[in-house]
Amino acid sequence: MFQRFFTELRAARVPVSLKEYLVLVEALEKQAIEMRVEEFYYLSRTALVKDERHLDKFDRVFGQVFKGIENTGEAVDAAIPDDWLKALSQKFLSEEEKAQIEALGGWDKLMETLKQRLEEQKRAPPGRQ
Repeated sequence: MFQRFFTELRAARVPVSLKEYLVLVEALEKQAIEMRVEEFYYLSRTALVKDERHLDKFDRVFGQVFKGIENTGEAVDAAIPDDWLKALSQKFLSEEEKAQIEALGGWDKLMETLKQRLEEQKRAPPGRQ
């Protein structure tokens, strides 16, 4: 859903960068807001729109992408494409951290393990996550 939001903002000619998108995702991961549509609207507008001339386009895209979304009280799936993560890891991880990833079986194995753990958490009874 977030990837669609990002691409539709860019298609509407709102100049949104990958860095701004990742800042938004990081804020969500750190639970900077309660997961309510109104709070997400203001957070994403703040993180993604740097010029008030683009606010109307942002509002239209937000309305289209998130139409009908209500407060679920659950975390939103903010999936980041694997190739973006790989590129960022090459840029920001130390050689030691890269070696640790390789020792664990490489990037693909690490991502597979992470996906398995997330699925296990989803299946766990409430309070045991």
